[in-house]
Amino acid sequence: MNTISLRRIGARPAGRRAMLAVVAATALGLPAGVLAQAWPAKPIKIVVNFPPGGAADQIARSLAQPLQEALGQPVVVENRSGAGGNIGGEAVARAAPDGYTLLMSSGGMVSVNPHIYPKMSFDPGKDLVPVAAAARVLVFLVTSPAFPAKDAKEFLAQLRARPGKLSFGSPGNGSSPHLAAEMMKSQAKVFATHVPYRGAAPALTDLLAGQVDFLFDPGVAIPHIKAGRLKLLAVGSPKRSPLFPDVPTLDEVGLKGFDADTIFGLYAPAGTPAAIVDRLNREINTALSQPGPRERIVALGGEPTPMTPAQFHDKAMEDAERFGKLIRERRIVGD
Repeated sequence: MNTISLRRIGARPAGRRAMLAVVAATALGLPAGVLAQAWPAKPIKIVVNFPPGGAADQIARSLAQPLQEALGQPVVVENRSGAGGNIGGEAVARAAPDGYTLLMSSGGMVSVNPHIYPKMSFDPGKDLVPVAAAARVLVFLVTSPAFPAKDAKEFLAQLRARPGKLSFGSPGNGSSPHLAAEMMKSQAKVFATHVPYRGAAPALTDLLAGQVDFLFDPGVAIPHIKAGRLKLLAVGSPKRSPLFPDVPTLDEVGLKGFDADTIFGLYAPAGTPAAIVDRLNREINTALSQPGPRERIVALGGEPTPMTPAQFHDKAMEDAERFGKLIRERRIVGD
């Protein structure tokens, strides 16, 4: 590609130099470390493995702009949902390990899906590498304002008095809101019917329409809570949410040790050069301290969680053990 054609597509001088470096390194057969030094030389894609409007989608879009500014290349977000996040996860796992395709996912991709999908077409623990944690996402127990319970204790009493007659929505089998509900059912010894959806946003839509009775929300319902269109009864986390300091945790109302939080973050295809992973980790951690991403995460009721790739991996393994036990006990299987 000559200088004139580069100018026609709007490439900046730094971008042209990076592109030429990649071409030269590839032609000479130089190692990945040299290629990593020239990265990025073209747009980067973040695949979100859940539908638009959910927590993963909102977090990814909040990070795209600061990453674009830091890396000097466009960062685009693409939603590829389905099969509990496996469709988007597989697309990234099969992508070239060159730093140009990333996955934004809930922690369930690594810590939950292998337990509920015995025949996955890829191994998230081997085919993906952790890049950076983004947010600790809390879940909020919400109902319609008309639900006959003014607090979490009365809500649990309603479930006990009406076994099987109440229903709850979730973003899908094995999602963190689904696991939160199953955790509550197990600890409180109650039963309600699960209605899985293809994302948090459609589940929320049906709760607002009265099609389900309650759900554990990963933060997308917060504007409706503040507007009075939904009733917040409890938080499924070890500590109260700073957004709702007067709302108790389920631990406080008797479900001891209740913790359904999960970590959302970014992954890359296995084999991505370590230099690229480290650069992305630094830039994402920096972005998490900036007002845009931080405010978006806090608005979802979450907490920014900068970590090293190793810390992110260790947290996923810890969650895999915790949720794996629940999945086996409740005999949860994928869609």
